[in-house]
Amino acid sequence: MTCWYEGPLAAFDTETTGVDVESDRIVSAAIVVQDAPGCRPRVTRWLVNPGVPVPAGATEVHGLTDEHLQLNGRWPAPAMEEIARLLGDQAAMGRPLVVMNAPFDLTLLDRELRRHRASSLGHYLERSPLCVLDPRVLDKHLDRYRKGRRTLTDLCAHYEVTLDGAHDAAADAQASLDVVRAVGRKYASRLERLSPAELHTLQAVWHAAQARGLQAWFARSGSPETVDPAWPMRTELREAA
Repeated sequence: MTCWYEGPLAAFDTETTGVDVESDRIVSAAIVVQDAPGCRPRVTRWLVNPGVPVPAGATEVHGLTDEHLQLNGRWPAPAMEEIARLLGDQAAMGRPLVVMNAPFDLTLLDRELRRHRASSLGHYLERSPLCVLDPRVLDKHLDRYRKGRRTLTDLCAHYEVTLDGAHDAAADAQASLDVVRAVGRKYASRLERLSPAELHTLQAVWHAAQARGLQAWFARSGSPETVDPAWPMRTELREAA
């Protein structure tokens, strides 16, 4: 029987105007679907005119300028609808969805749907909830004492995964998918008996524990920063710009 990490997976990634999930906007997104390792992936991309200025710092990261997005980007409302529907299709087919740092991308998408469609991500997943695999959560749990950062670039280097064109949504989604396959192989003895649905439930517990540990570290450091333990999406809404 094929293990989940050798079977069909999808991956989702976004590029944005910033890092605030409540007020920042999606400027590009991609969903990558791969039936098995080595198979040619099917990639769907979106370029979005967010309707707000793109800060220079964000452009430095992903290279997308106001001018380019205004000329080539789509309006957010239909783009967000298409993204949510395609994610719903993946869930309906039982295909696990890889999302690096899932609470960021999925919460941003949810807020964009609320902003532009008067809806929510949950609306598109009512019949079939997502089964999420988050390489960041998996890696932190399975190799918790390893020192150093755990960005996608760091994980790719650690698991010897090629990342061509970092901060391109499609490239990052493919790399995240490849990292999850590599994690599965490396920790097969601990993961192969678990289904993706079981892993989804466990990751929520693991992420909450990781958040508590980070929150304690902030407290010891005197930092006022707070860490949200919710996974794979933040549920609390606050006033958004």
